[in-house]
Amino acid sequence: MTPDQAQALFTRKDGSYLFARWGRPIVPVVFGVDDATLSVFKGAIEAVAVLAGQEIAETDAELGANLMVFVFRDWAELPQVPKLDQLIPDLGLLCDRLTGLDANQYRAFRFDDQGRIKAAFVFLRMGPALADLPAETLALNEAVQVILLWGEAAFAGTSPLGQVGGAVVLRPEIADVIRAGYDKMMPAVASDPSHAYRLAARL
Repeated sequence: MTPDQAQALFTRKDGSYLFARWGRPIVPVVFGVDDATLSVFKGAIEAVAVLAGQEIAETDAELGANLMVFVFRDWAELPQVPKLDQLIPDLGLLCDRLTGLDANQYRAFRFDDQGRIKAAFVFLRMGPALADLPAETLALNEAVQVILLWGEAAFAGTSPLGQVGGAVVLRPEIADVIRAGYDKMMPAVASDPSHAYRLAARL
Protein backbone atom coordinates (compact mmCIF):
# COMPACT_ATOMS: atom_id res chain seq x y z
CA MET A 1 0.00 0.00 0.00
CA THR A 2 1.36 3.40 -0.99
CA PRO A 3 1.21 6.48 1.27
CA ASP A 4 -1.46 7.95 -1.02
CA GLN A 5 -3.60 4.81 -0.62
CA ALA A 6 -3.15 4.91 3.14
CA GLN A 7 -4.07 8.59 3.17
CA ALA A 8 -7.26 7.90 1.22
CA LEU A 9 -8.44 5.52 3.96
CA PHE A 10 -8.63 8.39 6.47
CA THR A 11 -9.65 11.30 4.27
CA ARG A 12 -13.01 12.87 5.08
CA LYS A 13 -15.63 14.04 2.62
CA ASP A 14 -14.40 17.62 2.95
CA GLY A 15 -10.87 16.57 1.99
CA SER A 16 -9.43 16.80 5.49
CA TYR A 17 -7.39 14.01 7.06
CA LEU A 18 -8.41 12.50 10.39
CA PHE A 19 -7.13 9.35 12.06
CA ALA A 20 -8.29 8.15 15.48
CA ARG A 21 -8.05 4.91 17.39
CA TRP A 22 -9.57 3.71 20.65
CA GLY A 23 -8.19 5.32 23.79
CA ARG A 24 -9.70 2.85 26.26
CA PRO A 25 -10.55 -0.88 26.42
CA ILE A 26 -13.46 -1.89 24.20
CA VAL A 27 -16.58 -3.17 25.95
CA PRO A 28 -18.99 -4.58 23.34
CA VAL A 29 -22.68 -5.35 23.65
CA VAL A 30 -24.98 -6.57 20.84
CA PHE A 31 -28.77 -6.13 20.83
CA GLY A 32 -31.34 -7.88 18.67
CA VAL A 33 -29.59 -11.18 17.93
CA ASP A 34 -29.80 -14.73 19.25
CA ASP A 35 -27.07 -16.29 21.40
CA ALA A 36 -25.32 -17.97 18.46
CA THR A 37 -25.10 -14.73 16.49
CA LEU A 38 -24.04 -12.85 19.62
CA SER A 39 -21.06 -15.20 19.95
CA VAL A 40 -20.14 -14.59 16.31
CA PHE A 41 -20.19 -10.80 16.76
CA LYS A 42 -18.22 -10.83 19.99
CA GLY A 43 -15.72 -13.28 18.49
CA ALA A 44 -15.16 -11.00 15.49
CA ILE A 45 -14.73 -7.92 17.69
CA GLU A 46 -12.26 -9.73 19.92
CA ALA A 47 -10.30 -11.06 16.93
CA VAL A 48 -9.87 -7.59 15.42
CA ALA A 49 -9.00 -6.16 18.84
CA VAL A 50 -6.30 -8.80 19.28
CA LEU A 51 -4.94 -7.90 15.84
CA ALA A 52 -4.72 -4.27 16.93
CA GLY A 53 -3.33 -5.10 20.37
CA GLN A 54 -6.38 -3.36 21.84
CA GLU A 55 -7.79 -4.56 25.15
CA ILE A 56 -11.32 -5.96 25.52
CA ALA A 57 -12.94 -5.46 28.94
CA GLU A 58 -16.12 -6.46 30.77
CA THR A 59 -17.22 -2.94 31.66
CA ASP A 60 -16.39 0.70 31.05
CA ALA A 61 -16.32 2.88 34.17
CA GLU A 62 -17.95 5.82 32.39
CA LEU A 63 -20.37 4.18 29.96
CA GLY A 64 -20.81 0.57 31.05
CA ALA A 65 -20.58 -0.62 27.45
CA ASN A 66 -18.86 1.55 24.85
CA LEU A 67 -19.36 -0.44 21.63
CA MET A 68 -23.07 -0.96 21.08
CA VAL A 69 -24.38 -2.89 18.09
CA PHE A 70 -28.11 -2.76 17.33
CA VAL A 71 -29.65 -5.23 14.87
CA PHE A 72 -33.25 -4.58 13.80
CA ARG A 73 -35.76 -4.70 10.94
CA ASP A 74 -36.89 -1.10 10.59
CA TRP A 75 -35.43 2.31 11.47
CA ALA A 76 -38.73 3.17 13.18
CA GLU A 77 -37.83 0.70 15.94
CA LEU A 78 -34.87 2.71 17.23
CA PRO A 79 -36.70 5.69 18.76
CA GLN A 80 -38.60 3.17 20.88
CA VAL A 81 -35.39 1.91 22.54
CA PRO A 82 -35.30 3.37 26.09
CA LYS A 83 -32.73 6.16 26.60
CA LEU A 84 -31.16 5.66 23.16
CA ASP A 85 -32.11 9.22 22.27
CA GLN A 86 -29.82 10.34 25.11
CA LEU A 87 -26.88 8.67 23.37
CA ILE A 88 -27.75 9.63 19.79
CA PRO A 89 -28.83 13.29 19.42
CA ASP A 90 -31.91 13.91 17.26
CA LEU A 91 -32.49 10.18 16.96
CA GLY A 92 -35.96 10.53 15.45
CA LEU A 93 -34.79 12.91 12.73
CA LEU A 94 -31.82 10.65 12.01
CA CYS A 95 -34.07 7.59 11.61
CA ASP A 96 -36.38 9.53 9.30
CA ARG A 97 -33.42 10.54 7.15
CA LEU A 98 -32.01 7.00 7.04
CA THR A 99 -35.45 5.64 6.13
CA GLY A 100 -35.65 8.10 3.24
CA LEU A 101 -32.22 6.99 2.05
CA ASP A 102 -33.20 3.29 2.38
CA ALA A 103 -29.99 2.92 4.39
CA ASN A 104 -29.11 -0.46 5.86
CA GLN A 105 -26.39 0.64 8.28
CA TYR A 106 -25.14 3.63 10.23
CA ARG A 107 -22.24 4.20 12.63
CA ALA A 108 -21.67 6.97 15.15
CA PHE A 109 -18.56 7.63 17.23
CA ARG A 110 -17.90 9.55 20.44
CA PHE A 111 -14.49 10.90 21.37
CA ASP A 112 -12.64 11.82 24.56
CA ASP A 113 -11.04 15.22 25.21
CA GLN A 114 -7.94 14.14 23.29
CA GLY A 115 -9.90 13.06 20.22
CA ARG A 116 -9.50 9.32 20.80
CA ILE A 117 -12.48 7.01 20.27
CA LYS A 118 -14.34 6.40 23.53
CA ALA A 119 -17.57 4.91 22.16
CA ALA A 120 -19.08 3.62 18.94
CA PHE A 121 -22.67 2.84 17.98
CA VAL A 122 -23.48 0.50 15.09
CA PHE A 123 -26.98 0.23 13.62
CA LEU A 124 -27.78 -2.58 11.20
CA ARG A 125 -31.16 -2.72 9.46
CA MET A 126 -31.64 -6.30 8.34
CA GLY A 127 -33.26 -5.64 4.99
CA PRO A 128 -32.54 -7.71 1.87
CA ALA A 129 -29.02 -6.31 1.43
CA LEU A 130 -27.82 -7.50 4.84
CA ALA A 131 -30.15 -10.40 5.65
CA ASP A 132 -28.54 -12.57 2.98
CA LEU A 133 -25.02 -12.10 4.38
CA PRO A 134 -23.57 -14.78 6.67
CA ALA A 135 -23.32 -13.60 10.29
CA GLU A 136 -19.55 -14.11 10.17
CA THR A 137 -19.20 -11.71 7.25
CA LEU A 138 -21.42 -9.06 8.78
CA ALA A 139 -19.74 -9.30 12.18
CA LEU A 140 -16.17 -9.13 10.86
CA ASN A 141 -17.01 -6.20 8.61
CA GLU A 142 -18.47 -4.20 11.49
CA ALA A 143 -15.58 -5.07 13.79
CA VAL A 144 -13.16 -3.67 11.21
CA GLN A 145 -15.28 -0.55 10.61
CA VAL A 146 -15.18 0.51 14.27
CA ILE A 147 -11.59 -0.36 15.25
CA LEU A 148 -10.39 2.89 13.62
CA LEU A 149 -12.05 6.08 12.45
CA TRP A 150 -11.92 5.37 8.72
CA GLY A 151 -12.86 7.95 6.12
CA GLU A 152 -16.44 7.77 4.87
CA ALA A 153 -15.32 6.46 1.48
CA ALA A 154 -12.56 4.14 2.73
CA PHE A 155 -14.42 0.98 1.69
CA ALA A 156 -16.92 2.45 -0.76
CA GLY A 157 -15.32 0.70 -3.73
CA THR A 158 -13.62 -2.30 -2.12
CA SER A 159 -14.65 -4.33 0.92
CA PRO A 160 -12.11 -4.71 3.74
CA LEU A 161 -12.84 -8.44 3.57
CA GLY A 162 -11.87 -11.16 1.12
CA GLN A 163 -12.20 -14.92 0.77
CA VAL A 164 -9.62 -17.65 1.17
CA GLY A 165 -10.72 -21.22 0.58
CA GLY A 166 -14.34 -20.24 1.04
CA ALA A 167 -13.69 -18.55 4.38
CA VAL A 168 -14.19 -14.82 4.90
CA VAL A 169 -11.01 -13.09 6.06
CA LEU A 170 -9.70 -9.60 6.57
CA ARG A 171 -7.68 -8.38 3.60
CA PRO A 172 -3.97 -8.49 4.54
CA GLU A 173 -3.27 -4.85 3.64
CA ILE A 174 -6.15 -3.65 5.84
CA ALA A 175 -4.94 -5.87 8.68
CA ASP A 176 -1.51 -4.27 8.29
CA VAL A 177 -3.01 -0.77 8.47
CA ILE A 178 -4.84 -1.66 11.68
CA ARG A 179 -1.68 -3.06 13.25
CA ALA A 180 0.34 -0.02 12.16
CA GLY A 181 -2.33 2.37 13.41
CA TYR A 182 -2.09 0.84 16.88
CA ASP A 183 1.71 0.87 16.95
CA LYS A 184 2.71 2.37 20.31
CA MET A 185 5.07 4.75 18.51
CA MET A 186 2.18 6.16 16.45
CA PRO A 187 -0.16 8.89 17.73
CA ALA A 188 -3.67 7.91 18.77
CA VAL A 189 -5.06 10.90 16.86
CA ALA A 190 -3.70 12.64 13.76
CA SER A 191 -5.00 15.33 11.42
CA ASP A 192 -1.88 15.88 9.33
CA PRO A 193 -1.75 13.84 6.08
CA SER A 194 1.93 13.12 6.76
CA HIS A 195 0.63 10.58 9.28
CA ALA A 196 -0.27 8.38 6.29
CA TYR A 197 3.40 8.25 5.29
CA ARG A 198 4.31 7.03 8.77
CA LEU A 199 1.57 4.42 8.52
CA ALA A 200 2.76 3.24 5.11
CA ALA A 201 6.34 2.96 6.38
CA ARG A 202 5.16 0.40 8.95
CA LEU A 203 3.22 -1.81 6.56
